[in-house]
Amino acid sequence: VQLQASGGGLVQTGGSLRLSCEASGRLFSSDDMGWFRQAPGNEREFVAAINWSGVGTYYADSVKGRFTISRDNAKNTLYLQMNSLRPEDTAVYYCAAIVYSDYSRVLSPWGQGTLVTVSS
Repeated sequence: VQLQASGGGLVQTGGSLRLSCEASGRLFSSDDMGWFRQAPGNEREFVAAINWSGVGTYYADSVKGRFTISRDNAKNTLYLQMNSLRPEDTAVYYCAAIVYSDYSRVLSPWGQGTLVTVSS
């Protein structure tokens, strides 16, 4: 089981980034998925979740209206479109398979994250 996040980088406040998470070694199309992030000195926190079909999504209050989670099951890839970025969005972002009704129940190894840095 491997989850590889990519697409991070340095962006100014108000800018946008699109993260990707490519899954291998598991049946991605049947997995509910989530994005999480960890800022320096902080615990890992939930960002967004999507169910296996892509029809159901929900978000942390801190990103609601700015971030959009989506998936392409044919490409085994999860996405996170991040708009109106703020310095407090700076973190390493990770993807994981989860239980959709309870995002704290993580079902996959974390894998390598991708660093997002938002400058003020």
